[in-house]
Amino acid sequence: MTTPHILSRRDFGLGAALGVTGLLVSAPSILAQAGLSEADQAVVARAQTYLRSLTSAEGEFVETGAGGQRRTGRFWLQRPGKMRFEYTSPEGLLVVSDGNNVMRYDPRLEVFRQVPLSETPLSTFLSREVRLDQGVRIERVVRRESGAFALVARDARRPNDGSVTLAFAGDPLRLQEWTVVDAQGARTRTQLTTLRPASGLSNRLFQLQDPTRRPGRNR
Repeated sequence: MTTPHILSRRDFGLGAALGVTGLLVSAPSILAQAGLSEADQAVVARAQTYLRSLTSAEGEFVETGAGGQRRTGRFWLQRPGKMRFEYTSPEGLLVVSDGNNVMRYDPRLEVFRQVPLSETPLSTFLSREVRLDQGVRIERVVRRESGAFALVARDARRPNDGSVTLAFAGDPLRLQEWTVVDAQGARTRTQLTTLRPASGLSNRLFQLQDPTRRPGRNR
């Protein structure tokens, strides 16, 4: 994300999947238009309240790509605007948002890419106020007898870009996983094996300089 580069959800892997609410844009209330029942709207409101409370957190994840490949790592997030996904497999791969830009560095390929946060699906999830009642088309709410539930959503402006399914469970409520299906039908599943509140996170976690930029090297 050296020259500004518009990255796809697949380019950012789980970072894009966190687009969770990054599917959101300003628009009239979509919930009523989608014909959700009152019970479903209550579930969506519960998810929104939870996501708003998730202001600073850390944990571990397992990501399974469309071809069955598995990636693991740790993540940190601090709203508004900041997050870091640090892969342990493949080792060294980083996706970092510093509040203004989202950056991705792959040391195996020596590739660094950067794009404005506002142009990624992460922007609303990392915003100061998460909204699930504007701009997102909630296609389906799946409720379980156990109390667990999942939301299937699309960007109301670009419904053909793909969908994201967010799964929640537990008491207190916890985001367990998300699955992103892109416009080509490729599916990426990210499971949060741990998720816990975090305080006093170092700002250095959310900084990433271009490791490929070396003195005297032509860009």
